[in-house]
Amino acid sequence: MLYDALLTEEEKALRDEVRKFVRDEVPADLLRAMDRDEIKFPYDFIAKLAQHGLRGIRFPKKWGGRELPWTAEVVAEEEVGVLGVALGCAFVMTSIVGEALNVFGTDEQKERYLRPIITGTKIPEEALTEPRGGSDFFGATTRAVADGDSFILNGQKRFVVGAEAADFFTVYCSTDPQAPPHQRISMFIVEKGPGIKI
Repeated sequence: MLYDALLTEEEKALRDEVRKFVRDEVPADLLRAMDRDEIKFPYDFIAKLAQHGLRGIRFPKKWGGRELPWTAEVVAEEEVGVLGVALGCAFVMTSIVGEALNVFGTDEQKERYLRPIITGTKIPEEALTEPRGGSDFFGATTRAVADGDSFILNGQKRFVVGAEAADFFTVYCSTDPQAPPHQRISMFIVEKGPGIKI
């Protein structure tokens, strides 16, 4: 296949590894139970991904990842995608939330949040979409206002995939509505707890 000619040997090996995982480790009963709403969140799937080292594929080994390139992750996403949207979303959330943590987080934040999502002991979710504006980063109306050394966040998010299962969220908020678009939004790590209604 032409597609194969574009892959490195390492990416081909990962593709075969993920294909085998999908075939051997994800039972059809799980998919049927999710279709019948008997399973609200695929915890076992997340645990198995972590056991096989398939969470955080492109993140540093220091935090439990494999340090592979983006292209390798796309290869893995394509293989997991045959399982459907729900499991595909559960698979990519590590990458979506992990990217911000990996690029902008402190070592303390990476230890507290990035490592646990790679090892499967914490479930992250992204809170971006809002009732009035969809997935519009720069139009976010959820506000974060400084209060001493803390921030107070107020607003609503919707379509937060897996929100009920999340241990923490990355929440996009307007911190300076008058600033240019690329400077008005900040991202906060918000642990599930008091003050959050799902």
